[in-house]
Amino acid sequence: MNTEDMITWPYSQTVHPFGKVNLWRLPDGSTQVRAYLLMEHVREGAQTGLGIEGSNLMKSAFGFKGWVGPLFARQSGSNLVSMVAQKIGSYLARKIDADRSTTIIYWATGPTGADIELVGDLTAFQVEQYDLGGPRVFGPGANLLPAVCYFAEQFADAQWGLYVLLTQGHIQDMEAVKQYSAHLAADIAAGRRNELKLVLIGVGQDVDRSSLQELDELNTGTGVDLWDYRLAAEMKSLVEIVAEVVDENRLVASRGRVLDSAGTLVVDYASSGVPSCLTFALPPGSRSFSLEIEDKVYTQQIL
Repeated sequence: MNTEDMITWPYSQTVHPFGKVNLWRLPDGSTQVRAYLLMEHVREGAQTGLGIEGSNLMKSAFGFKGWVGPLFARQSGSNLVSMVAQKIGSYLARKIDADRSTTIIYWATGPTGADIELVGDLTAFQVEQYDLGGPRVFGPGANLLPAVCYFAEQFADAQWGLYVLLTQGHIQDMEAVKQYSAHLAADIAAGRRNELKLVLIGVGQDVDRSSLQELDELNTGTGVDLWDYRLAAEMKSLVEIVAEVVDENRLVASRGRVLDSAGTLVVDYASSGVPSCLTFALPPGSRSFSLEIEDKVYTQQIL
């Protein structure tokens, strides 16, 4: 399916255990669905990294006061960025990374906003103890490309990479990022390099969601889906970070089935088992689908 025609159902309206739901409205009125089930995916040789925006736009978030959502509960007056980064960084190191450490950088730093400041390669315990108070020099604007290049090129030999980027989303070099992403996706599709995933996490009160979504829905012309995004204020579980990182052949249950909104069987996994990524078509007029699995029913609205 063409990503230009894809609709991503809002995360705030996605029902557990679905991490992400993509939809394609077809000319005959039917709807093609791709639904990812939330689960931790540990891949052999995984390399992880966490990039924290260090532009002037993030200064308020480093000293943020206020509500930030159910997952990132915090005490009044604490550093929002450090708290979010500690939770995400320790999760990457403890649950995903092959060597049980994650590389942390600040990006969009320095006099032009194009510099990288390396924090280090930290274990989960070290991340949890580290006070991420901001870069030495805040940059004037959010230039994302240097961070993408850093992770993609620094760990070019990794068997698989997952790199999370904290940002307010006011990205200045969007076109350059898109062009680089297209080349990166082409290399992956051609087998010239291994797969990687880039996940943007919007942090703070002034997040430009449209920019994050623009990258998430980027059509590279290759079928390779490089980008995903979340808003910290909407996240309910850290597993959402790996919502799109699925082994489609991995089974999450021995049996289950999907029904449309009328209760009609759409797909039966009785003999094949339930995969971590569900792909099926709903008939015209169907406003939801239900997954029956392990004696439970999960219904997801799509209209």
